[in-house]
Amino acid sequence: MNALAATNRNFKLAARLLGLDSKLEQSLLIPFREIKVECTIPKDDGSLASFVGFRIQHDNARGPMKGGIRYHPEVEPDEVNALAQLMTWKTAVANIPYGGAKGGIGCDPSQLSLSELERLTRVFTQKIHDLIGVHTDVPAPDMGTGPQTMAWILDEYSKFHGYSPAVVTGKPIDLGGSLGRDAATGRGVLFATEALLNEHGKSIAGQRVVIQGFGNVGSWAAQLISEQGGIIVAVSDVSGAIKNSKGLDIPSLVKHVKENRGVKGFSGGDSIDPSSVLVEDCDILIPAALGGVINKDNANEIKAKFIIEAANHPSDPDADEILAKKGVIVLPDIYANSGGVTVSYFEWVQNIQGFMWDEEKVNTELKKYMTRGFKDVKEMCKTHNCDLRMGAFSLGVNRVARATLLRGWEA
Repeated sequence: MNALAATNRNFKLAARLLGLDSKLEQSLLIPFREIKVECTIPKDDGSLASFVGFRIQHDNARGPMKGGIRYHPEVEPDEVNALAQLMTWKTAVANIPYGGAKGGIGCDPSQLSLSELERLTRVFTQKIHDLIGVHTDVPAPDMGTGPQTMAWILDEYSKFHGYSPAVVTGKPIDLGGSLGRDAATGRGVLFATEALLNEHGKSIAGQRVVIQGFGNVGSWAAQLISEQGGIIVAVSDVSGAIKNSKGLDIPSLVKHVKENRGVKGFSGGDSIDPSSVLVEDCDILIPAALGGVINKDNANEIKAKFIIEAANHPSDPDADEILAKKGVIVLPDIYANSGGVTVSYFEWVQNIQGFMWDEEKVNTELKKYMTRGFKDVKEMCKTHNCDLRMGAFSLGVNRVARATLLRGWEA
């Protein structure tokens, strides 16, 4: 099942649970606006290259739309639609005043020079500048993009609208980015994991953890969890996978990855087949890479007691059913990885106020939001007698539905 079909299915299940009117259900599902633009740039060798850019703006009932921009060869409308919709429910679960959006350009950033990436980003911004804005739609980094990309968008947007640091988040600190933003999604994963374990009378110390994906989110989650006494027994990334049943030395691994662009070859662990990392023996499994990695083919083999979804849509609905029968507890992505968008919201607030926070305040506020978010999800689970995924979806959908009705937007 692709990401859009799975997301729509979860939404419809939540809508039935809430007893939503069918017209309201339909209007919540349809995106507010879908944008598709052609971006033609001169390459360094003088030839022209064309790329297709997308921005799907899903819902703005609760505030400006919010979501990342990814540069990836497989960016296509269905995936962007699914991720935009997930952002709508995620911002509502986090209880921050945003709606959902997502964007991307179908390109391979590794095949483009820095100057080509800059030209591409600026052309894309020129095409969509009148459809994004501080109080309209606020982009952020995603796969294949980062603070530098946001700096280019900010600069290009400001040529048309004046200096507007709050138009994007995830910016470099020197241009109004927030302290703590780099680690935010990984730190949110830590706080979410702590909240879940507390519910079961456990703490992170001594828990054996496997992390699939060692990019920004996975590496920060590994560092922060190991600092709390968690034992990271296996990790993987695009270069390979490694395992050490006594626990990997995470500071050394982070240094190795920086120097060698991947976990492959790390001397503090044994090399294993990357496809087996999800089924390694552990207490907690954290998928922090691509979507759809946990499915009916491997769900039966998973040995973890808890799955914390740090990636977007890592488990498909077939896997959910199998895992539920096995008694595996899944903490869903729309809550578990909301630390990034929460600190993006803090960055936006700081930019609008023109008053920046220190890192301690950012992290304290993030913990407050993540802890409260878990409590709110659990309340919905009790009310509707459902699992954590449906608890999170019904919480998010209910908040957006209420805002839609209060604004008089019902069909």
